[in-house]
Amino acid sequence: MESQQKSSSDESKQSKKTVNPFVYSLKIGFFAGLIWGAIRWIETGLNFTEVTQAFLLDPFLPRKQLGSFWWQSVGFLAFILMSIIGTVIYWLVLRKLKGPWPGLIYGAILWGLVYVLAGPLIGAVPSLRTIGWHSIITDFCLFLLWGLMIGYSIAFELHDESRREPAKSAG
Repeated sequence: MESQQKSSSDESKQSKKTVNPFVYSLKIGFFAGLIWGAIRWIETGLNFTEVTQAFLLDPFLPRKQLGSFWWQSVGFLAFILMSIIGTVIYWLVLRKLKGPWPGLIYGAILWGLVYVLAGPLIGAVPSLRTIGWHSIITDFCLFLLWGLMIGYSIAFELHDESRREPAKSAG
C-alpha cells in the first residue's frame, strides 16, 4: 500500500514537471544541425551538391580556403549554429502551429532566403543559375527535411497534452 502511494506521488511529480520550451528548442536546434549538417556533409562528399559544406562562412573567407577539412568542420559547426538560431526563431514565431506543414514551409522559406535572396547577395552561395539542378534539388530537400524535423519536434512537444494528464487509477 505504501509503495503504491509513493509511486503515485512520484508520477504526480513527473506529470507536474514541464519542459522549458526555450531550452527544448535549443536542444532541437542542436540535434537538427548535427543530423542534417552531417547528412549535408555526406552530400558534399558524394558531389550531390556543388555548394560547399562551409557555405555559411563563404562571405568571410576566400572560397579556395573553404575546401580544407578544417574549414569544412567549421562550416559544419556553423550549420549547427544556424539550426539553433533557426529553431529559436521557429519557436518564437510558429510554435502554436501543429502538424508537419508549418515545418516544411519553414524549411522551404529558409532555403529560399539562403539560396535565392540573401545567400547570393552576400556571397554565401553562388546564384541558382550557376549551381545546377542537382545542387538545387538536393539542398532544397535537405532544408525541407530539416524544417520538418524542427517544426514537428516543437509541435509534438508543445502540443502533446496526453503526457501531462494525470494517470487514471485502476480502482
